[in-house]
Amino acid sequence: MHTLERLLGLLRKPDSEGLRLNWAMHWGQGIILGAGRSFLFMNVRLLNDQTLENATVVGAPPWSGPVDEQVIDGLHKGIYAFVTGMVVDRLVAGPVGVPERRKPWHAR
Repeated sequence: MHTLERLLGLLRKPDSEGLRLNWAMHWGQGIILGAGRSFLFMNVRLLNDQTLENATVVGAPPWSGPVDEQVIDGLHKGIYAFVTGMVVDRLVAGPVGVPERRKPWHAR
């Protein structure tokens, strides 16, 4: 909460008065970092492809290809990264309809 106050140039409030600001800080960070996870994975995926293509001498630098192919490749990898993130989140949550035996570590 106090970090967000400082970032926004707000006056410092007592902890007892900052519940909403505290929630905004925590939820905002989670949303931004969650989106960042997919973006980072997409870039790692692109880096892996390029490294393998260069190592096997079957590819060319990404900027040397047609722009439309670059856009399609980036779009496909972005969708792949997003779907992979959704699947991993679902696997971590556990199967649907199975009673929860243990609370996740963050809820304990």
